[in-house]
Amino acid sequence: MGAQDVQIERDAEKLRAFTKLILNDVRALEHMLTNGCIETGVRRIGVEQEMFLVDRHWRPAPIVDQILKEINDDHFTPELARFNLECNSDPLIFTGRCFSQLEDQLNEMLAKARTAAQRHNAHIILTGILPTLTKSDLGLESMTPRPRYFAINEALTRLRGRDYEFYIKGIDELHIKHESVMLESCNTSFQAHFQVGPDEFANLYNIAMVATGPVLAISGNSPLLFGKRLWRETRIALFQQAVDTRNSQTHMRDLTPRVSFGSDWVNNGVLDIFQEDVARFRTLLSGEVDEDPFAVLARGQSPQLTALRMHNSTVYRWNRPCYGVGPDGTAHLRIENRVLPAGPSVADEVANAALWFGIMSGLSLQYDDIRKHMRFEDVYGNFMAAATHGIAAQFSWLNGAEFSARDLLIDVLIPLAQEGLAARDVEKDDIERNLEIIRARAESGRTGSHWHLASLAGMKEHSTKGEWLSALTAATLARQQTGEPVHTWELATLEEAGGWQSNYQRVEQFMATDLFTVNAEELVDLVAAVMDWRHVRHVPVEDDDHHLVGIVSHRSLLRLLARGAPGEGDRSLPVSQIMNPNPITVMPSTTTLEAIQLMATEKVGCLPVVDDGKLVGIITEFDFLHVARELLEHQLRDTDE
Repeated sequence: MGAQDVQIERDAEKLRAFTKLILNDVRALEHMLTNGCIETGVRRIGVEQEMFLVDRHWRPAPIVDQILKEINDDHFTPELARFNLECNSDPLIFTGRCFSQLEDQLNEMLAKARTAAQRHNAHIILTGILPTLTKSDLGLESMTPRPRYFAINEALTRLRGRDYEFYIKGIDELHIKHESVMLESCNTSFQAHFQVGPDEFANLYNIAMVATGPVLAISGNSPLLFGKRLWRETRIALFQQAVDTRNSQTHMRDLTPRVSFGSDWVNNGVLDIFQEDVARFRTLLSGEVDEDPFAVLARGQSPQLTALRMHNSTVYRWNRPCYGVGPDGTAHLRIENRVLPAGPSVADEVANAALWFGIMSGLSLQYDDIRKHMRFEDVYGNFMAAATHGIAAQFSWLNGAEFSARDLLIDVLIPLAQEGLAARDVEKDDIERNLEIIRARAESGRTGSHWHLASLAGMKEHSTKGEWLSALTAATLARQQTGEPVHTWELATLEEAGGWQSNYQRVEQFMATDLFTVNAEELVDLVAAVMDWRHVRHVPVEDDDHHLVGIVSHRSLLRLLARGAPGEGDRSLPVSQIMNPNPITVMPSTTTLEAIQLMATEKVGCLPVVDDGKLVGIITEFDFLHVARELLEHQLRDTDE
């Protein structure tokens, strides 16, 4: 988490002054690296655990400030959205029972958060992307009221100069626009930190990039966004697009996005990355900085390098370099792995981190310069293949070898991680427990993403979108609380969805989105054919930009026929002649009760659903038959009991 006491700077002179502070911090870091002022010979690990807050209907619960006040623990911090929360582990020496200690602390902190959430009729859930999130949850009213978040949103929006546009293609396609950075809050991660020394930084950072693809392949937990089946780890695509400040008119240039894997190996050390990022990316934030780093160094102390760290917090490399000062005042360097998703269970998360730490340690024992054994293009290709295909990815590996993700993990990387962890004197039980979780997941293919998609396949044909998304969320929470890893989980079932109260609160939970529409200038005969072929009684009319311009009902066609047997002229009538050009509409966030009352008051049989004037769905009177059935069954069941 970045500093909260920040602001967006519009005054050019003040912005130049803050940039000068950043450059001064870079020079101070260079001095520290040259003069041995950074801790070396010590290996520590730690994690950041992000999570979602959900209400009793499995919907996002925007209550983070109440939860933080209730918990009253410095380990916990807010995140971008009011339905997100983060906790940070204490640093641990990378040896002995470090993974057991890490898992114990995470469970203790989560127990504290769950207790606080329960007092507000809410739950804590660990998942990379919350299935029940909808676009209407992501307005600025859901942003955590902290200066940092509003400043970042304003700065990124200004640099973009346009709406945030997202396009992700998997089994389904997602193409949406949004007015703010809030889609970033769909993501929650499990960020692992690995302390390294200055002299070993370059090789270990390069090894971190090599390890990222395989670890991501086995860790994927986020295949769904807004009910669409996208990448096996959709967070990768979503986060990159959420904070991309590149203008579409300059995409032909080799402009690097603020979220990136990197464009090449690190050749010298950590200073390479900090200098590149300061040179490439504009300063977004400023804040009060009251230290002169060289004066602090002259006193024999470690400076905070606040300005540089603030800038670094707005550049989101998937493996990010971090500078910090420990409680004892010693400065250190860390590599932060940002690709791991939250969940499915704490045991899975710790196993994912153990695999990454183990591969890092194992490869560093074998290779003092990993660049000699692999092309950077292949490393990046592995990362993208893992994000897109998960455990089904194909990888290019060291010295030209080719592997499936499954075979690479089972035959090469799990044994390598075991050696690397043993070399750090990690307890045998800790090694075996965590790597056995990885092995079982690889052999079964049951990653978090696979569990989501397999569960969905068993429910999708027999329910509304709201029902199966609620069932996935409820099942995740129930299985997560057992502490068992995901490869042992039973698939989610519709019975876990929570009934009608959880799944029919808002129009967007059950509206039809696979629509058959016509253009205002098309033949009336086409509308009749669509109604006959698809067994529908209402056909929306939209223009070429998908703006709703009218609707044709079955009744309007009957009126046309009632005028007599159609002649040649009637058959060439355009749709515009019989459509209702001013249909009653609702928004995705409209409550079901409001929609029912509107249909009764206006005496209409359907309501087109529009967002910013564009058609996104439709609900009809027949949709409410299903709701009525659920309600009747619920009431009768209560009566029998």
